[in-house]
Amino acid sequence: QVQLVESGGGLVQAGGSLRLSCAASGRTISNYPMGWFRQAPRKEREFVAAITWGGSNTYYADSVKGRFTISRDNAKNTVYLEMNSLKPVDTATYYCAAGGTDWSPQQVSSYAYWGQGTQVTVSS
Repeated sequence: QVQLVESGGGLVQAGGSLRLSCAASGRTISNYPMGWFRQAPRKEREFVAAITWGGSNTYYADSVKGRFTISRDNAKNTVYLEMNSLKPVDTATYYCAAGGTDWSPQQVSSYAYWGQGTQVTVSS
């Protein structure tokens, strides 16, 4: 079992930045590819970014490419999401997830463990 706890969310003005953290416990995250997803009210959970086990490959949704950066520090058992040039449409609850077997970066169903989420609100 892997327990994931997100932090770093909050209220920010459009154009601002936030850095989300996802701290893992129970098992080392070096065994897992990791991803960030988000869910706005009345919308489905959507892929934001993902990173492979060692961090050599990253994947991004088109809507955040060039603005968000995913990274990981396996020694600290933590994954990060640096978010810049935030827009009101980025407002959502952001979830960290650890990939399971048959991992596909953008597929919600291919992630085995999820955090409880952290709220990000971007005001215009």
